[in-house]
Amino acid sequence: MTRSDLVEALASRFGQLTQRDAEFAVKAILDAMGDAMVKGHRIEIRGFGSFSVNRRSPRVGRNPRSGESVMIPEKRVPHFKPGKALREQVDARTAEILTRDPKNPD
Repeated sequence: MTRSDLVEALASRFGQLTQRDAEFAVKAILDAMGDAMVKGHRIEIRGFGSFSVNRRSPRVGRNPRSGESVMIPEKRVPHFKPGKALREQVDARTAEILTRDPKNPD
């Protein structure tokens, strides 16, 4: 699902929202989440999952072309951990799809 798919789904689900309003809502949520993560905060959405920032230590890597050692600096990277409800929902839906009759995909 892309950002535009999310906007479309939101606009179609809530009739009182125009496409433009849904776009502003999605942008505001994603901007707020991004700003919180930049500040190092953890974001928890119950039933969905949590977003946090993990630290990657500096290390020595190799240049694939020349094979020479390269120092890779410390990084902070976003990390998503799905919540229990989301994991169970995905697992159940995947099992349901896999047990269906392959001749009848619907």
